[in-house]
Amino acid sequence: MKAIIAKEYGSPDVFLLKEITKPFPKDNEVLIKIYATTVTAGDTVRRSGKYPLFFWLPTRMMFGIWKPRRIIPGGTLAGEVEAVGKDVKLFKKGDRIYGEAGLGMGACAEYICLPEKPLLALKPNNMSFEEAAGVPDGATTSLYFLRKGRIKEGQEVLVNGASGGNGTYAIQLAKYFGAKVTGVCSSKNLELVKSLGADKVIDYTKEDFTKNNQTYDIIYDPVGKISFSKCKNSLKKNGFFLTTVPTLRIILQGLRTAIFGKKRVISGMPPASTFSED
Repeated sequence: MKAIIAKEYGSPDVFLLKEITKPFPKDNEVLIKIYATTVTAGDTVRRSGKYPLFFWLPTRMMFGIWKPRRIIPGGTLAGEVEAVGKDVKLFKKGDRIYGEAGLGMGACAEYICLPEKPLLALKPNNMSFEEAAGVPDGATTSLYFLRKGRIKEGQEVLVNGASGGNGTYAIQLAKYFGAKVTGVCSSKNLELVKSLGADKVIDYTKEDFTKNNQTYDIIYDPVGKISFSKCKNSLKKNGFFLTTVPTLRIILQGLRTAIFGKKRVISGMPPASTFSED
């Protein structure tokens, strides 16, 4: 089978298209023919190996100190079950599924073998493979953080980076929960964000939302482009600042606000079980 591989850290030039051995499923695994995968900001960081100083050692220990431990990138996928191990009960040959490859990655290939749970699910019939491949990353991440922010009907929610992978799902999910949503994006993406259901759209090249005297129950920043300190006054009394980019400063602010603050800072990574639970 064909696969994209990277045996060293660096620029996109480290990627090579190679012919490798097709995997065979273990007793609890399914063999999936992959039709779609994604490329995320996290994939870019893992390829380069350039992690923030505070996280450099633990992340390199996880993914490979001097070179990538897992040479095939790709964390999410959608495809069709081609074969199943003898102990598999949730899926059968021909099932159309989607899910996560986990920390082992490997979705940038024609085939992959994965355990039947907890990171796989049947693909909804009304979604294309391309649409489904984006759900395990952007949708479940945003769902996890919005729930951490105790989202509920009638709240005011601002999504910074509203046209990105996480942001586009966050708008739709916040609207599903009954919130009034403000999306922040660039000029070229204003219509996209409006089409996703945002009640108000702010062009960050022309307006700074932290200076418009509006306050929000939740400010969700999946792109790590704004600090809690800068937008603290834009949060309501018991508001939540949510970010997927856990810098050392953000982690310390999260600990401090958990103990002393009424305005809370929450960051980190969703647990792997988030996808299978939702």
